Amino acid sequence: MARIALKVDVDTWRGTREGVPALVRTMAKAGAGGTFLFSLGPDHTGRAIFRALRPGFLKKVSRTSVVEHYGVKTLMYGVALPGPDIGKREAGTLRSVRDAGFEVGVHCWDHVRWQDQLLKHDAAWAEREMRRATQRFAEVFGTPPRLHGAAGWQFNDAAAQAEMKLGIAYASDTRGGRPFLPVDAAGKVIGPPQYPTTLPTLDELIGIGDIAVGNVAEHLLEMTAATDQDQVYTLHAELEGQKLQPVFERLIAGWQAQGHALVSMGDLHAATNVAALPRRRIVQGTVEGRSGLLAVQEPA
Repeated sequence: MARIALKVDVDTWRGTREGVPALVRTMAKAGAGGTFLFSLGPDHTGRAIFRALRPGFLKKVSRTSVVEHYGVKTLMYGVALPGPDIGKREAGTLRSVRDAGFEVGVHCWDHVRWQDQLLKHDAAWAEREMRRATQRFAEVFGTPPRLHGAAGWQFNDAAAQAEMKLGIAYASDTRGGRPFLPVDAAGKVIGPPQYPTTLPTLDELIGIGDIAVGNVAEHLLEMTAATDQDQVYTLHAELEGQKLQPVFERLIAGWQAQGHALVSMGDLHAATNVAALPRRRIVQGTVEGRSGLLAVQEPA
């Protein structure tokens, strides 16, 4: 059948120290490959409260029980409490993921700062933020990162160009369909190949119509039941690594029963003929179940 790349976004300190080890155990037990993308600087999750004015944000929060999944203390970091430096505090946890055989890469330096500020700043800002994250990654792992996956799918041409400058070989910063090479308005390639997230995330599905925690796995499995197209599924250490771990276990078992190979982003990249990829613009668009604008693949 198809390959399904499991991309784990790790947004918070709590997700790093609690959700990541749980996911490593779950995926290793099932023989599933996967990629962990780390937030490497301060956890300022509490500052996300300023998104309250964003269209659809409060509705999404009410559907997905943010307090339950993230915890009250996490929601105070950067507002009432200082934000813990994830890369410094959890360097050993991060290395343990690599040592367990999983691919590791960069998510961001400061998750909230990148997600809320990227589109308001210039190319130099994007490069500075990304450089801080890649430098910390190299300090933790002893080698530079090859993979980047943007926080909140906030991404643009400037960020793609920064990836090329910083030696990122492949990336998953966007939403859309098949892999592509990002280009500017003149058709010039401006960044490494993109492997978009193709499947909806749990927090985009739960609470929509009759979809609930108890049946969300079955809903996703219906989407992959009869396809030979490679997919990218983004999960979160704060969700599938904690309260929603049973849902993820059902997904793994279901995908394997369907005959799909559960792989890392690197495996997907290694199986791709990059020279033959279509060239597409990165544009800002919407995704059902998620608030605000995010980077999407321009339609053909």
